[in-house]
Amino acid sequence: MTPDTLATQLLTCTRRYTGLTPSGNPQLGNLIGAIRPAIADADSTETVVAIVDLHALTVEHDARQLAERTLRFATVILAAGLDTRQAPLYAQSHVSAHTGLHYLLEAATHYGEAHRMIQFKEKSAKQETVRLALLTYPVLMASDILLYDTDEVPVGEDQRQHVELARDIAIRFNRTYGDVFTVPKVVLPEVAARIMDLTDPTRKMGKTNAGGAGVIFLLDRPDEIRKKISRAVTDSRNSVAYDPDNQPGVSNLLSIAAALTGTDPELIAGDFAGYGALKSGVTDIVVEALRPLQVRYAELSADPTTVRGILADGAHRVAERADRTLNRARTAIGLLPA
Repeated sequence: MTPDTLATQLLTCTRRYTGLTPSGNPQLGNLIGAIRPAIADADSTETVVAIVDLHALTVEHDARQLAERTLRFATVILAAGLDTRQAPLYAQSHVSAHTGLHYLLEAATHYGEAHRMIQFKEKSAKQETVRLALLTYPVLMASDILLYDTDEVPVGEDQRQHVELARDIAIRFNRTYGDVFTVPKVVLPEVAARIMDLTDPTRKMGKTNAGGAGVIFLLDRPDEIRKKISRAVTDSRNSVAYDPDNQPGVSNLLSIAAALTGTDPELIAGDFAGYGALKSGVTDIVVEALRPLQVRYAELSADPTTVRGILADGAHRVAERADRTLNRARTAIGLLPA
């Protein structure tokens, strides 16, 4: 698909944007909440998928591993089945318009808006030294979204606030400087909007959770998956029911099974006679769901040059639209044309 063809489709289709931060290792929540929806969206929408590597700079990280993780995330997304002929895949740092628009949007964002972001409060409370980038990265996320005239942003519940900030910034910018940006809306997955940690179902399953005992990583071996699920927190009732308030651990396992099989967690609960059967059944579902991804990942990771080429092609395809949006914003805000 040429840049001109892509631009034409972007003008006529519902546009969706998905970004994944390459911190830690890709895990089951990423697959259910972001990767699978992006693959499904590509059949009916104009979807853009980015590895948002600049977001990984907001906290202390190993610089030697960031490029490797960016490539790993890209390989996982391809292994999951993304058709890049329909949905461009690229690294955020390879498209300079992301950082170009970021500063313009900072000029239209209030300090209080950034400071009250829940993730900033949670992450900054755990750090002795807080990077300024941690405060401003939701504005960079707004830049990611607004560059592509995005209509819809599929995210987990934990990212809703950031997309709402992007909406607020777009509305304020348009009202102040003229009609520049499409105002996006949040799209939450119907099932398992937030997959929780197996050992602590009160917190999200995350790529960087300490130890990883409660996290199912997409490249975990079947025996590792079985061990983690067998140790998942449940409760003393031994009654399999979807009740997130009173049975969060059991409900989390049901959400995982339902999301991977395309069913309803309340309905699937009746398939399991007790917690042992539930854990065994969920293990089988997860292992089978990840098997083809892991096979394809092994094939793709043996040829990283091909993956790098796909990322370069994706960056080339999206850059024209991103630059047009950036230039509109520069003109509207009053900067002298070059």
